[in-house]
Amino acid sequence: MIDCSEFKRNILIEFDNAPWLIEQVTVQSPSARGASTLYKTRVRNLKTGQVLDKTFRSGDVVNEPNFEKRAVQFLYRDGSSFNFMDLKDYNQFSISEEKLQEIAGYLSDKLEGIQSLIYNDEVIGVEIPPAVDIEVEDCPPAGTSKSATPRPKEARLKTGKNILVPDYISAGEIVRVNTQTGEFLQRVNKK
Repeated sequence: MIDCSEFKRNILIEFDNAPWLIEQVTVQSPSARGASTLYKTRVRNLKTGQVLDKTFRSGDVVNEPNFEKRAVQFLYRDGSSFNFMDLKDYNQFSISEEKLQEIAGYLSDKLEGIQSLIYNDEVIGVEIPPAVDIEVEDCPPAGTSKSATPRPKEARLKTGKNILVPDYISAGEIVRVNTQTGEFLQRVNKK
C-alpha cells in the first residue's frame, strides 16, 4: 500500500483494477482549518494509454501494482509493430506502434537499457533510458547560418524522428537525445 503523501513522479500505482504511472503531482495545502491536503495527480493508464487527472485526499492509500521489469532488446520494426526479445528467457513479443507512440522515435538497433513492464504476466509496455544515442540521417549542411548567434536546425534521425540540433551538426554524426523532452543533449562522436 502506498499513502498519497508518498506520491512522486514516475511511481506506479493501482486503482480501478489497472496500473497507472504518476506523471505529475501537485500538493495543495488546505486553506481552511480542518481541511485535507489535496494531492492532484496526472496519471497514465499503462494498459490503455488513457491520461487522467485524479485528486487524492490526505490519508488516501492505493495499492502497489503487481509489476515486474525485465531487460529486453529491441529487434526490429515490422509494419506497425515493434518486436522485442526478453533477455532472460529469450521469448520474443511485439507491441503495437499505437502503444509505443511517444518512444517509437527513440528505438534503434543495439539500444541498451530497455525494460519491459509486465503486469499480471502480460507485457503492457516498455521503458527506455532517459537518453539515447542515435545517428543523424539527414540535416542541412553545417555552418550555413549567417547570423552571429547560432540557430538550431531541424535534423531527421535514423529512426525517422525529427529534432532540433545546433548548426554544427551534420548528417552521419551520432547525437545524444533526451527521451523525456526530445531535446538534443550533445554530439557523441563522428561516424
